[in-house]
Amino acid sequence: MRIFQISQGNVIESSELPGSALGGAFVWIACTHEEFEGQLPAIQAALQMACGVQLVDLHVSDLLNRQLQSRYDYTSQYDLLVFRRLETSRRAADGQPVRRTGPPALRHIDTSPVGCAVFDNLLLTVHPADCTARDAYAAKLLAIAGEKSPGSASRLPASSADLMLRIVNQMVDAYLDLRRDLTRQLDHWQAELLSPRTRFNNWSALLQARLALHGLDEICEDQRTALQDWLAALETWPLASSPQAQRDRDLLTVRSRDVLEHIDRVVRHVRRLEQNIETTVQMHFNAQSNRTNEIMRTLTALTAVFLPLNLITGFFGMNFEFLPLIHRQSGLWWAIGIMLCVGIGFALVLWRKRYLARSAR
Repeated sequence: MRIFQISQGNVIESSELPGSALGGAFVWIACTHEEFEGQLPAIQAALQMACGVQLVDLHVSDLLNRQLQSRYDYTSQYDLLVFRRLETSRRAADGQPVRRTGPPALRHIDTSPVGCAVFDNLLLTVHPADCTARDAYAAKLLAIAGEKSPGSASRLPASSADLMLRIVNQMVDAYLDLRRDLTRQLDHWQAELLSPRTRFNNWSALLQARLALHGLDEICEDQRTALQDWLAALETWPLASSPQAQRDRDLLTVRSRDVLEHIDRVVRHVRRLEQNIETTVQMHFNAQSNRTNEIMRTLTALTAVFLPLNLITGFFGMNFEFLPLIHRQSGLWWAIGIMLCVGIGFALVLWRKRYLARSAR
């Protein structure tokens, strides 16, 4: 469990839960599911002393639920936002996208929930054990506080809700980075599907990719719904008592819209990839059908050329004594000449009608 107290440009990390009212500061309590479940009585007592309210039982169950989809809920004292983030296996230990060499491989997209309980002066986040988003943003907070520059205080979150939105925005950026891997893989398969020199047989992987894109679309839709509900609740907050408070509230609205716009970008990109897959598969089968038609047209034209030649050889192969050219010394050459003329003539006719061309026009 990591606990941070943020106030007036300072960030102090502590190992003790807050035991009294926080005054002008606000606290970020970041814990794993196991820590939250194991220390639930102590966390509830700290929330009671610092905020005057505890989490309701249903919200505790939501924070402990590993399969819960992204959702938003609220009470009169706090807001609850559950947001699904990408699993760490999709990313490197430093939080950067995994770099691969060779043909990209699209695996199943795994996600896990991160729960955020937003109080007026406290943010409680419940993460998976391997969540890098918490450690990455905690390191960023400590780095900003350690700069001691004139503008460093303005870069720190102004409230618990602002901190929650920044953490969520960092998780959404992981989905934006994922678009690069998806695009590279699908571009690779599109080139194979449309190449006339390769025979595509990786249909199971392509089906898995479509299922992964569909699942990602559903995840982003749940995220967008949760953020829209948060924005709607934000508009119902009471009017600010001072210009600075109103400015902070406007900043929350702007940051919420920015996060929502990032999610919309992911949704649009995923749907565009789904449409590209369907279009490419249709183009693949159309190209296969066109190549089959060209082959059949060429075979039909060659058959038409050789049919009269078979007729001529069949005519002279009949068992009659009196047939033209049968008893002539030059009969063989006359028959060969007639066959060549007929064959070349039919071939020229078919060529002019473009039955022997590479593609029909």
